Amino acid sequence: MNLLLQTSQSNLQAQIAVTGSKSETNRLLLLQALFPNITLANTSNSDDSEVMQKALLGNEEIVDIHHAGTAMRFLTAYFAVNESREVVLTGSQRMTERPIKVLVEALEQLGAKITYEKEPGYPPIRIKGQKITASKVNIPANVSSQYISALLLVAPKLENGIEITLVGEITSVPYIKMTLALLNDLDIKTSFEGNVITIYPKQAVASKVMTVESDWSSASYFFSLVALAENATVSLTSYTETSLQGDSALVEIYKLMGVETHFEGNKMTLTKQGNFIPQTLNLELNNTPDIAQTIVVTCLGLGIGCHLTGLHTLKIKETDRLEALRIELTKLGASISVTNDSLTLLTSSEINHNIKIATYNDHRMAMAFAPLALKVPIIIENAEVVSKSYPDFWEDLKSLGFEIS
Repeated sequence: MNLLLQTSQSNLQAQIAVTGSKSETNRLLLLQALFPNITLANTSNSDDSEVMQKALLGNEEIVDIHHAGTAMRFLTAYFAVNESREVVLTGSQRMTERPIKVLVEALEQLGAKITYEKEPGYPPIRIKGQKITASKVNIPANVSSQYISALLLVAPKLENGIEITLVGEITSVPYIKMTLALLNDLDIKTSFEGNVITIYPKQAVASKVMTVESDWSSASYFFSLVALAENATVSLTSYTETSLQGDSALVEIYKLMGVETHFEGNKMTLTKQGNFIPQTLNLELNNTPDIAQTIVVTCLGLGIGCHLTGLHTLKIKETDRLEALRIELTKLGASISVTNDSLTLLTSSEINHNIKIATYNDHRMAMAFAPLALKVPIIIENAEVVSKSYPDFWEDLKSLGFEIS
């Protein structure tokens, strides 16, 4: 499904309820599978979370998680410690190209039984659940934080808990801290000192309702819209000033692009600053790589340059996001270069009209480019891919006055 987006709106006014955080939901779904007396509220309605829930509740030998990278990592650890199960964990063609070796090797250090069905180091993998008594494991610190979170989430149910030594420089710390905070909310004892994380065993937790905060990565597209509008006041729920999500860094980053943020109760209101003159941005996004696409597209729309670093994990996402950005932004007339872990956009004032943006089966490509419709008509290919994290995205854009055909 290709969508043509355009709008004559220069003044955006709306109140929007954003679905629960995919990151928090998937962590809590796994914890709920381990501790069934937990109740969840405001969970994400994303494809990824539905796939995760189906896998946890199902009983099939072959578990297909499609494009859901988080589910692949979390379920690898979950099934490895689930003594009664043997499963083959697989996914889409792209998923079979995304490495899983680092996590498999970490689990094998603990005594897990995992074999590769096809290409060594990549899904599909066969997992024979084991009783795990070993507790010490080393894992590279500069890999996807989801590998580390996968180990942390299953740790309370291990006989002796877990002590993880992170080797090298740690990336995506906010996501590790999110996992630890959710464990702490369940009165599971943890510590994170230097490069060592310890999770203490806990066989049962008290009954509790866990409410998921709305998704900050999804909020990023509204920050972009407000930055690109002439006038805008957009309120989003449910968000608070103290968030577990690393992408809440959007508040400070988008101040640099003329967006003021105000919190009241569980509502966050974004307002466009008048007479704001944006400058070239230099940002280190090691802790928040998922918002890089949104930021670079906003910069193009504002006619400013940017240099973004700390992006090495984007190479192994739904697509190679750095290369995808280079190709699609070049179509729009941008001058952009990428390396293995950085992106540089030069200042430019012209944006080409009616360009078709390829989305590469990547939900964030579709949503990151959509705000440019405030500047030029734009076509988003395979627009339905947004359901991976934010199924209501196009309807919410219509509520802002966008014409979508």
